[in-house]
Amino acid sequence: MTTTTPRLLQIGRQMPQLEAALAARYAVHRLADEADPAAFLQAQGPSFTGLVTSAAIGVDKAIIEALPQLKVISSFGVGLDKIDVAAASARGVQVGYTPEVLTDCVADLAFGLLIDAARQIAAGDRFVRRGAWESGKYPMTTRVSGKKLGIFGMGRIGSTIARRSSGFDMSVRYTNRKPVAGSPHTFEPSLLELARWSDFLVIAAAGGSATHHLVNQAVLQALGPQGFIINVARGSVIDEAALVQALAEGTIAGAGLDVFEDEPHVPEALRQMDQVVLLPHVASGTHETRQAMADRVIENLEAFFAGRPLVSQAN
Repeated sequence: MTTTTPRLLQIGRQMPQLEAALAARYAVHRLADEADPAAFLQAQGPSFTGLVTSAAIGVDKAIIEALPQLKVISSFGVGLDKIDVAAASARGVQVGYTPEVLTDCVADLAFGLLIDAARQIAAGDRFVRRGAWESGKYPMTTRVSGKKLGIFGMGRIGSTIARRSSGFDMSVRYTNRKPVAGSPHTFEPSLLELARWSDFLVIAAAGGSATHHLVNQAVLQALGPQGFIINVARGSVIDEAALVQALAEGTIAGAGLDVFEDEPHVPEALRQMDQVVLLPHVASGTHETRQAMADRVIENLEAFFAGRPLVSQAN
């Protein structure tokens, strides 16, 4: 390493391929390796010009302020709710992230959860494995084709989910902060009314304080006893206690969940429910997408240090 090699602070572990790529280009130091991170930052914080983190871990204002020479943050993931973008922006720090490259896989998984929740594929698998088929037939399930699909959050992922639904002849409506220009689908300004209309309500909205618990008891009641909710966004968007109650009381028919409020802790009540499909936050977890995300982390850093605009900038 030369003395001109940019020094990067890494928050948390990254996939091995990304860590290797970072180490080949920069002087990288992992904060998690320090017994006393605060003391380390006080002593060496001024030596870092870049920071690498992930959407799952993020970076707070205190760390940003401990790095007076910080110029760029490159995050692995699309979520920004755990990154203090406002604090970074106030300091003139550019924030890179990895949208677009994970859109297809997240949309694919959303539809997989939707089909599984309705047709109970995972529950049927368990039924066969435990030998229950020998004692009786499996109960009937719910059709997907031709149903009404409501989407909360019509960004890249929501729009791709809507496109996937055309293969199932579904009607689509959505709610968003504002109507999406050029969208062929009906905009519904009220989440409550969207839920009332929907057979399936898919959550693809960003996390954070603006969407915290917007899917509440009233929305679940509006979705109704024949309705299903699918969440591939952030667990915080749904009031999880209200969801557990709605499922237990039959207020809604079922759910497909990739995200939860206190990951990796999932309420025991949800784990006991056959009408719920549970996944460990893996919507972008394919070899292809994770490599593309790692590549974008590097691309954002390389662009910054070459004096070019970030490929994907959040602020």
